[in-house]
Amino acid sequence: MRPLILLSNDDGYASPNLIALHAELAQLADVVVCAPEINQSATSHSLSLHRILRLRQHGPAIFALDGTPADCIYVALHAGERVLPRRPDVVVSGVNNGPNLGSDIFYSGTVAAAREGALRGIPAIALSADAKAERGAAAALGAKLALALYHATSAVAARPAPLLNVNIPAGASWPIRSTCIGVRLYSEEVVFREDPRGHEYLWIGGAGVRHDHVVGSDTEAYDEGAVGITALTLDISTQRNTDLLAVLINHIGSA
Repeated sequence: MRPLILLSNDDGYASPNLIALHAELAQLADVVVCAPEINQSATSHSLSLHRILRLRQHGPAIFALDGTPADCIYVALHAGERVLPRRPDVVVSGVNNGPNLGSDIFYSGTVAAAREGALRGIPAIALSADAKAERGAAAALGAKLALALYHATSAVAARPAPLLNVNIPAGASWPIRSTCIGVRLYSEEVVFREDPRGHEYLWIGGAGVRHDHVVGSDTEAYDEGAVGITALTLDISTQRNTDLLAVLINHIGSA
């Protein structure tokens, strides 16, 4: 039986990058697309709990949902056989138009779609590429990595389910590295303007970006023209600040 891959993204089901990745994956796997109807970049892991959603089919095994990337994976996995014929072997998200490096992983809808799959116990991979990466080469590499994840997890059961974040820089051929999360800093600003009717509106987020040097990081690999593969964790708790917590709890107890 060919592996079954659930494919999503945050750029929308008609994204040329998703279409290219779908074509590559379909050579060796059965693929079902469930992706946002329109661009949902930077929606992070939000779920649409307080409005109705509409699911539309745009071809054989191609579905678009007017919701977030996380919504798409949730609906696909919990809609019986309306979307998927069975539980997928891998969840693939991408290829995103632009990298998701450093703290981008907390905002990225691309990463969130993969994370939703991993939360449900399914190996998942988020793929992102520089706008100047050759689309066909990036899609081919993304498909190879996704299928390699399938074979690796078929041979060795990983618990919890692995969640990988991949960033492809500009170009058409790249070395590949195992990486950690780097530091990506944007020029943070709020721009206030006035519309033609005299009402104020605003834009958040600056266009400038730079990377602090972190050895072995995804940002370092990207800056040096290498593909970075970062293993993410679903457990974001930390043993740091335990002394602070002890003081806080003691303060509450003595208050």
